Amino acid sequence: MQRLTVRDFDPEVMKLFDQYVHGIIDRRGFLSGATRYAVGGVSATMLLDMLNPKFAEAQQIKPDDARITAKYVEFNSPEGYGKMRGYLVMPAKMTGKLPGVLVVHENRGLNPHTEDVARRMALENFIAFAPDALFPLGGYPGNEDKARELFAKLEQPKCRNDFIAAAGYLKALPQCTGKYGVVGFCYGGSISNFLATKLPDLGASVPFYGGQAPAEDAAKIKAPLMLQYAEKDERVNAGWPAYETALKAAGVKYEAFFYPNTQHGFLNDTTPRYDEPAAKLAWTRTVEFFNKNLRK
Repeated sequence: MQRLTVRDFDPEVMKLFDQYVHGIIDRRGFLSGATRYAVGGVSATMLLDMLNPKFAEAQQIKPDDARITAKYVEFNSPEGYGKMRGYLVMPAKMTGKLPGVLVVHENRGLNPHTEDVARRMALENFIAFAPDALFPLGGYPGNEDKARELFAKLEQPKCRNDFIAAAGYLKALPQCTGKYGVVGFCYGGSISNFLATKLPDLGASVPFYGGQAPAEDAAKIKAPLMLQYAEKDERVNAGWPAYETALKAAGVKYEAFFYPNTQHGFLNDTTPRYDEPAAKLAWTRTVEFFNKNLRK
């Protein structure tokens, strides 16, 4: 079956879907708005089904792939929710210690796609650790609508401390060199920007289409940044000019890339927003950036 792309949908449908994914409108709001674009025997419900993630079809690395070892581990987060859980993935044949990469999910918790991304990162010869912000509420529920509903109930100050604790857990692993970076997507991109302002020993941060840190916090950033943006992402991109000005004023080392004709979420290959050429280029750049900054 041929993969659907954004070109198969009216641009207004994609805008509605972005609003739906980020909780600006609910399922009913999407269906109501999409009805006018449901033509040729395709209903609004069918449009939503086409746009929703297809985890199994998109999986690149199986959980039992012989090249990796993967397991769920719990860690303490006394300043956050107390007890947290994450998905820890390492190369199966490690020779010596490796740098770590914290992999931060979108606004639905640790779903199968983020776990797959962690496995991909491990195959790049890093220790990958993907925490689940939804663990205090039972973990990723297996349903994206339910996940978004639960996510809205989280106390974000505690969540942010949970990610700080996750970084500490990763750094302290006996298999880790002590050097570590963070990559995050959407909500995780925002967390990647946040962690750069909070962790003076962070080695590198790669936010994908994530909300920017407050301009006044830019001076706290010690890690080099690689910021990955979708060209057609007005909501997130609106914050970039002020953030760039603050980064320049603070002397922060950064690179920013805007991928032409891409939508928010272009690296997520479970939905039609996926853009294969941009995703491959952004991933290559990310891995090279981590290699440069974490293997010194």
